[in-house]
Amino acid sequence: MTTEAAPPPSSAGTPPASPAAEEFVRVQQSAEFAGLRRAHRSFAFPLTVAFIAWYLLYVLLSNYAGGFMGTKLFGNINVALVLGLAQFATTFLIAWLYSRHAAAQLDPKASAIKARMEAGE
Repeated sequence: MTTEAAPPPSSAGTPPASPAAEEFVRVQQSAEFAGLRRAHRSFAFPLTVAFIAWYLLYVLLSNYAGGFMGTKLFGNINVALVLGLAQFATTFLIAWLYSRHAAAQLDPKASAIKARMEAGE
């Protein structure tokens, strides 16, 4: 049993050319790559800071505002439980937003850079 995959049909049995290290450095220093990094950072950094602040607020409220966190909203459901579940909801929301951002902003730019590198431009 072999572990090697068959080459894609369009490559006619020749492996794609591997860019040299100098090519990677050149692309990394290009304005196009800087735009890709900027697009990623402009989304990731603010949301990371916001989520960490939200999480720390929850932890601080849990430690120092026990009376507030223990306030019953209905039945046995209190503020602490609702805010704790909101942490999970926020995590999934951020992941969904990032996947949309990546598909719309990051993937097209990265694919263009990759295509130019593979073409040897």
